[in-house]
Amino acid sequence: MASLNYDTLTVTAATQIQNELRNDTIIQPRNFPVNVIAGADISFNKFSTAVYAGIILLRFPELIPTGYSLVKREVLFPYVPGYLAFREVPALMAAWDNLPVKPDLLVADGHGIAHPRRMGIAAHFGVLTQTPTVGCAKKVLCGKYEEPASVKGSYTPLVFKDEVVGAALRTKNAVKPVFVSPGNLMDVESTVEIITQCVGRYRIPEPTRLAHDIVNRFRVGEISEGYAEI
Repeated sequence: MASLNYDTLTVTAATQIQNELRNDTIIQPRNFPVNVIAGADISFNKFSTAVYAGIILLRFPELIPTGYSLVKREVLFPYVPGYLAFREVPALMAAWDNLPVKPDLLVADGHGIAHPRRMGIAAHFGVLTQTPTVGCAKKVLCGKYEEPASVKGSYTPLVFKDEVVGAALRTKNAVKPVFVSPGNLMDVESTVEIITQCVGRYRIPEPTRLAHDIVNRFRVGEISEGYAEI
């Protein structure tokens, strides 16, 4: 899987891939235990071909980091909103392949099925790896929602084309919500439940917050590519 390459695709071909992968997405209540959870994040400049990808492993529910995998890849697929997975997934797959132990669930910084073609980064990655995934994004890509109550833990459905595709979840009192959606082998209710348990002191849940931090440290040269235990 580390050799996955989308560089020569047209947007039309990418759309076809999204529609095909969508047919393989499984949206269902969580039916497995979570002992190890992962956070995944990507860093890149939209005008650069360099993509920095990271996956961090945490013990769950303690949310204690145990290891991380970092990869830098050159990517030629253009920056096109709604198709960012074609820039991000190949590098994430390489980071995934470097993990000596695979997590029970992966949280991606982005969307799952809360996407115009139901194929955000979490859904795309989840189908390819056949692993449970959820997306946790800072902004809405598609759909409408009512503002959840200002109390931490409140949430409202995110609806797109008359389908509930995710939720607006308040992770801190009186702070902007995050937008969560199932990627694969999860449903909306299970996604809200698991992300609620991943919230620490910050608005962004710990798996993706820590993944973001470690990818940025990698990008500026503080830590090296590859897998390392913490």
